[in-house]
Amino acid sequence: MKKQTLAQRINIIRAGVMGSNDGILSVAGIVIGVAGATNNTFSIFISGIAGMIAGTVSMAMGEYVSVNSESDSQKNAVEKQKVALRDNYQTEFNIVKEKYMNSGISDELANKATTEMMNKDALVTTVREKYGFNVNQFTSPYAAAIASMISFPTGSILPLVAISLFPANIKVVATFIAVLIALSMTGYAAAMLSNANRLKSTLRNVASGMLTMLVTYLIGLLVGSLA
Repeated sequence: MKKQTLAQRINIIRAGVMGSNDGILSVAGIVIGVAGATNNTFSIFISGIAGMIAGTVSMAMGEYVSVNSESDSQKNAVEKQKVALRDNYQTEFNIVKEKYMNSGISDELANKATTEMMNKDALVTTVREKYGFNVNQFTSPYAAAIASMISFPTGSILPLVAISLFPANIKVVATFIAVLIALSMTGYAAAMLSNANRLKSTLRNVASGMLTMLVTYLIGLLVGSLA
């Protein structure tokens, strides 16, 4: 089995983190909404289980299709680049050289660097500089799908347990608090993996969770009052 690169592992971990985040948020929205309409613990639990199963399948299939589509696009770019190198090698050489020069490297040094890189592996060099990816680093759609398939239900467990086990008079508030803590953790982890601003990412994730649960709870209250 071919060993995965660090970038490939990070992509799979990112899929897992986002799967957990979606599991937490999606199922929390469902159970909080149903809790707004009824106090029946069994009904709330079953709705959460249904959401967890549907979300798990949806996330896994979506991740598989998404990564497959990205991989197909990258492979098509590689094939096009093979033809370009075969038919217009000097043009491709000049494209790479010009990119190096635009980054502030002198003409002489850019020419030397391009020559060395192209002699080493022209395909890898031109694909990296023109399209921004490594020809040896395709993320496995199966690994990404499995990561989502495991992480989504794992994330779903928290709101399910919170809404089911806490006493009726505090279960909605307790679930809100538990979910917001979990979302702050997944938001921070996602920011670390994406090299984004930790605070902004965490606050954005928590805010989206609060809004989702608040809206679904209010809708649940409205439906419950009409029943």
